[in-house]
Formats: sequence, structure tokens, C-alpha cells
Amino acid sequence: MKTANNNWSKSSWKEFSAQQQPNWPNQAVVDRVLNELETLPPLVFAGEIRSLKALLAKAVTGDAFLLQGGDCSENFAHVTAPRIRESLKVLLQMAITLTYAGGVPVIKVGRIAGQFAKPRSSDTETVGGLTLPSYRGDMVNGADPTVEARTPNPKRMLKGYNMAASTLNLLRAFTRGGFAALHRVQAWNQEFVSQSPMGMTYERMAKQIDQAIQFMETIGIAMDTPQINQAQFFTSHEALLLGYEQALTRIDSTTGDCYDCSAHLLWIGERTRQIDGAHVEFLRGVLNPIGVKIGPDYDLDNIKRLVEILNPENEAGRLTLITRFGKDRVEQMLPPLLREMKREGKNIVWSCDPMHANTFTSAGGRKTRNFSDIISETTSFFEIHWNEDTVPGGVHFELTGEDVTECIGGARDIDDKDLDINYETTCDPRLNAEQSLELAFQIAEMIRS
Repeated sequence: MKTANNNWSKSSWKEFSAQQQPNWPNQAVVDRVLNELETLPPLVFAGEIRSLKALLAKAVTGDAFLLQGGDCSENFAHVTAPRIRESLKVLLQMAITLTYAGGVPVIKVGRIAGQFAKPRSSDTETVGGLTLPSYRGDMVNGADPTVEARTPNPKRMLKGYNMAASTLNLLRAFTRGGFAALHRVQAWNQEFVSQSPMGMTYERMAKQIDQAIQFMETIGIAMDTPQINQAQFFTSHEALLLGYEQALTRIDSTTGDCYDCSAHLLWIGERTRQIDGAHVEFLRGVLNPIGVKIGPDYDLDNIKRLVEILNPENEAGRLTLITRFGKDRVEQMLPPLLREMKREGKNIVWSCDPMHANTFTSAGGRKTRNFSDIISETTSFFEIHWNEDTVPGGVHFELTGEDVTECIGGARDIDDKDLDINYETTCDPRLNAEQSLELAFQIAEMIRS
């Protein structure tokens, strides 16, 4: 599978240094698994990927807004119909809030159906005096602190594929089978959210939407259209395990182009975006929309080179830069980046990840995030864009539809002692449904401004 793109092939990444890859104990087993994955059907389709790219092109100019969110790291045990439904529901609630209250079309992209692998700062960790391989996500190993669980197992990639396929099947059923219809905006309000201040605000908005739909029906406007009864929903994950991504890369039969059919949008993390690295080499050749996480210690010349490599044609919708600077450094680090990309005329979707650089350990020893810090960085992101006359194109959150207590603050004022009530994450702390909805209302106000 060679292309005219500077001698790129889907396996050319193997000639480059690949960071954050598991130390598989048996390469022969890895090869057998990847060979089997290559024979399996694609998880998503080229036409869907092109549709997302076209929508993201509108986010470049402010004619649409990207909402990307979901689990930090998906867990095999949580791939159940109720949990998938609740995660979808909170994203639909946030999207309808941004659309109705913010007045802009929203592109809905989940961190779902493939976010099973995570980068780690070290290959090993010590638990109870025992040195073990680090937990790299369920597609690699298990979270239990035992040698057996932590030993990387390539057969988990097959299970990850099957879990992703099951999730996508349910997501398509929900979004096209009536669950996502605008008539149901009130039904999306979960009990624990509906009894909160944010839930009540959402309920008022939902009633207004319902009244608008009833009015259109009364005057004879057809309500059986996809715009009313269905929702466009896309999937994304960090393209970390390059063997897996290569195995899911396909040639589109209608165009002859290469797409990574493991997800609609793929992103490169802060730890794997080396311009001479394997992840950049792989993703420069597939035609999916690509995201790149950028932390506060970036080198501007390096980012400029990265943008050229990943989007040499300056195609609108191809590249999303996801900034994760932290509330204390965003005002220092974001403006120079915006100015340089604007000066060079780059078509970029600018998205804010206010989660990762605002993580800290609570007094009780839990990794957490403060809701006020998340709001602070998000607000600064919008204000800086306005000052620089650039477009704040989207947001990127780690969240769940479950009633977890992992991030402090918000309308219920979760504090340190509350974290143990329902702290479920095996990786990073997530916003719960109520906090996510509160955030959506505040972002809607900024968009409308």
C-alpha cells in the first residue's frame, strides 16, 4: 500500500523510532494477532471520515463548533449498553445546549470505541514493593497489580477491536434509531442531573425546544427528517498502538485513498508527536482528520514543522491543534502559537483541553481536577482567541455519563472528602454528567458572545 505522498506506506512508520509501544513478550503472537486484524472489517468507513472532515472545515471559520469528549481510558468491563447510552446521552445534552443556547452547529466526537490504550511516563511502577509493568490500558494489559495482569498480552488487541465494534453498533442504533431525536431532549435528563441546578436549567431549555418543534409541526413543517430524528456522531481515540492502527488501515474502493478505519478522528499525544517519530510518520499518510495535543513546553519551530508534515496542502478540516496549557500558563503560551499560525495562513481547528494540565493530587491522595480550574482555562482560551482575532473552534474533555466523584467543585461543590464516594477511573479523573452540563452552559455563553 504505497502512495505518492513522499514514499509513505502504512508500514513505513517501522523505519522510525516508536515511543510508548508495549514490551510484548512474544512477537510471533503479536504478528498473528495483527494478521487477523487485517482480515477483519473496518470499524468506520471512508465516507463517514470525509463527512467529519467537511464539518471540521466549518469549525476553522467559526461556522461550527467541535465538542470532543469521553473516557480518559475505556475499560473493557464498562462496555455495556447502559454505560454507552449514558456517555452518549451527556454528549447529546452538551451538544444541544451549545447548539440552542450558543447558536452554532456542533460536531459531536466521542472519545469512545477505541480509547483502550494510554501512554505512560514510565515502563514500570512499584506497587506494594513489587515492580510491575505500567498499566497501558485494557488493550495492552490489566490494571490489577499482579504480574499476570500487567504482562502485555497482544490478544487484548483483538478484544479491543470486538469491543469497539460492539460499541459502534450500539452508537449507530442509538443515533439513527430515535434515541437521539430532538423530541427526546427532556428524556435525556438523568435523574441525578434533573434534580440539580444545572438539570433544572436544562429542563427549561428542553421545554423551549419542545415548544418550537410543536410549533413547526402545527404549521405543517415535516418532522420526519434526519436533522430532527437522528444525530451525526463520530468516534476518536489516540493513535497509540501503531501495529493496531496499521492493521485497520484500508484503501477506499471509491477513491483509492488510505484511511485508518479504526476511528473517524485520530490524535497524536504530547508524548508521541516527535517530527522524526513513528506516530507522525504513520498519521501523515492517512487521510483522516488528525488532532495533535500541545502542552506548555512546546517549541514553536517544532510545531510549525509538525503542521507542515501533517497538513502540507493546508486542507481545512484536516488538522486540529488541541492545546493543554493549564490555567496558569495559557495566557503566556497560547498567543504566540496563534499569532504564528495566523501569520502563515494555516487552516487549523483550535481546540482547548482544559483537563490534563490542571491535574493534581488531593489531600486524601486522589488524582483530581478542580472544576473552577477547568472553567478558568476554557474562559482564557476564548478570550485570547477574541483578542488575537482567531477562532476558538472546539473543546476536548474527559467525562462520563456516570455519577462519579472524581473532579472537585461544580454546582454540587464536590470536595476532597467526597472523592471516595464514587471514584471509578483507572486513569485520569473525569467530569460527571452534571459537571459536563454545567460546563456546556458556560461555554454556550462564551460562544454566543
